Amino acid sequence: MNILQPPGWAQPRGYANGVAARGTLVFVGGQIGWNGDQQFESDDFIDQARQTLHNVLAVLACAGAGPEHMVRMTWYVTDRDEYNGRLRELGAVYRDVIGRHFPAMTCIEVAGLMEARAKIEIEVTAVVPDA
Repeated sequence: MNILQPPGWAQPRGYANGVAARGTLVFVGGQIGWNGDQQFESDDFIDQARQTLHNVLAVLACAGAGPEHMVRMTWYVTDRDEYNGRLRELGAVYRDVIGRHFPAMTCIEVAGLMEARAKIEIEVTAVVPDA
């Protein structure tokens, strides 16, 4: 996997501008902050973000993949101000669950998600290198 960083651009913090990879593609559908029984344990944004990231890892593991194989993440949040206001906490949770692997990322504020209590949804594309 190669991180794509155009010459002369400022180094991004917490994401990559682009990633090039070769191997088996893994597509993780949008995960939200509920547990495996589809029950929310919290309405707190950071708690839901932590659970969402754990859910992403659980799906990746089914394909023999881990966070190091993620090449793209798309985050959907229902409150941009809360996201921006809690970036320090969110960064700590991200590093705790995912580590220091930062794929290409996009974050979009949406009016709502399909599950009314969901505050965040994340979809991921990963590439497991060929043996």
